[in-house]
Amino acid sequence: MSLPRIHTDRLDLIPATVEILRSDQNDKANLARLLNAHIPAGWPPPLLDAETLSAFITILEEERDPFFICWYWVRDEPGHRMRDLIGSGGIASSPCSGDTVAIGYSILDEYQGNGYATEAVRGLIPVIFSMPGIRQIIATTYQDLIGSICVLEKNGFINAGTVRSGEGIEEGSELYILRR
Repeated sequence: MSLPRIHTDRLDLIPATVEILRSDQNDKANLARLLNAHIPAGWPPPLLDAETLSAFITILEEERDPFFICWYWVRDEPGHRMRDLIGSGGIASSPCSGDTVAIGYSILDEYQGNGYATEAVRGLIPVIFSMPGIRQIIATTYQDLIGSICVLEKNGFINAGTVRSGEGIEEGSELYILRR
């Protein structure tokens, strides 16, 4: 599968490679070079820890998931002198159905509340729906993560209720669905 680079009004969404992920683990200078971006001192954002990066590398190297793509979000906004790495997000096959992918994202605290996550997800949606066989995107979040809920709702996701035990998704989370 070709890994698309996506440009929005203020963001450059760069698909992760094994080299980018390994650099994120242990060589921030190389990560900055590969992304052509400044890496803020607060990097990484919540949820993109060392264990997650290792899992992403394994998935890519072993080609475990045909729908797995992670994008690094670089702010490339007119009027700003510098490109800044502000977040990441991506997709993976869903445990629910073969025509479904799950989307997840995380953004540095200092960039939250500025519409960047909404813009990034909006940029990802048409690329995701252009993938053969994909008919819906799901996301999970928690009721107290108001910002995440707003990102999903602004992009047309509908709350499908609280996840129960045995559904293959984190119990107690809220499930959101966007259908093609």
